[in-house]
Amino acid sequence: MASTQTYKRTPLYAAHLEWGAKMVPFGGWEMPVLYTGIVEEHTAVRERAGLFDVSHMGEVLVAGPHAEAVLNHLLTNDVRKLPVNQAQYTLMCNDQGGIIDDLIVYRIEPTVYLLVINAANVEKDFDWMNAQANAPVVLKNESDTTAMLALQGPMAVSVLPECSGIPHFHIARQLLAGKQCRVARTGYTGEDGFEVLCEPADAVALWTELLARGKEFGVKPCGLGARDSLRLEMCYPLNGSDMNGETTPLEAGLDKFVSFDKQEFIGRTALAEQRRNGVPRKLAAFKMTGKTPPPRPHYPIIAQNRKVGEVTSGVLSPTMGIGIGMAYVESGAAAIGSKIEIEIREKRHPAVIETKPLLRRAK
Repeated sequence: MASTQTYKRTPLYAAHLEWGAKMVPFGGWEMPVLYTGIVEEHTAVRERAGLFDVSHMGEVLVAGPHAEAVLNHLLTNDVRKLPVNQAQYTLMCNDQGGIIDDLIVYRIEPTVYLLVINAANVEKDFDWMNAQANAPVVLKNESDTTAMLALQGPMAVSVLPECSGIPHFHIARQLLAGKQCRVARTGYTGEDGFEVLCEPADAVALWTELLARGKEFGVKPCGLGARDSLRLEMCYPLNGSDMNGETTPLEAGLDKFVSFDKQEFIGRTALAEQRRNGVPRKLAAFKMTGKTPPPRPHYPIIAQNRKVGEVTSGVLSPTMGIGIGMAYVESGAAAIGSKIEIEIREKRHPAVIETKPLLRRAK
């Protein structure tokens, strides 16, 4: 029987089809997975630049005199450290310390914050924030009235020279192609680059402008496939795959984004106890050794002839030419350099636990 499920479409849906994109369901959206090929698009980002449609991501404004206090209650990191126009990576946890979502928070005015959250979690996150806010605050879901493009790669500054003054992990208002935008400099690929937040009606004009500007630099439109392989080489976790409500920031290796020195936040008690007692498992990065099939989610991890974990994300790295991935592994088997095996279609293939990020290049 044919599926009757309907998926949301970004303002760039028609443009993706014009550029020859292969569309797939993702997080409730119909999104481009590739245009000319994942390896080609991945390489463009590492060597030149690539343009992504990330309009499926959610945006929530939090405003008011109590906004800072409310966000410090909801999130693990300390937003008091944020000056205006700076960004911060953080997590939102449940009472047990499980990860509801990971997100970027931007302080865009002294008492106004912009949160960029994962596409599949928009309604859930928004409801949770409304229910758990511990003081009066304005919460506004702007996801349907915001489009976002991500230009990533070493040539991004050449394409957007007017944005070169925006420091890393900051945001600014910017006029681009006659359109008023906010431009952030964060990214999810390990490369320099910009996120352009704009009105949905301006998305096609900006997409067209950036690709036209980027033509001389070899900029390519890129899909979710390249986005996944790029982030995995850098060991950036993916919500829903590498973390969820049953995994904690400490297990995921995100300890530095948990500010235990602030007085209180949701999940603090459980996380403090886990910090004292140690974590039973860790989100480890690994490389396959030898010529093997690429690892995929849910493949068993074997050490000393027993299962010690499970792959959460895996891919054949276009840059390194080998299978790489991340997996939750028992802490005793997760030391750097530990030899493991990945069970792929009832065959075991050798791998080794590696330091994060997996891709390391001379600067």
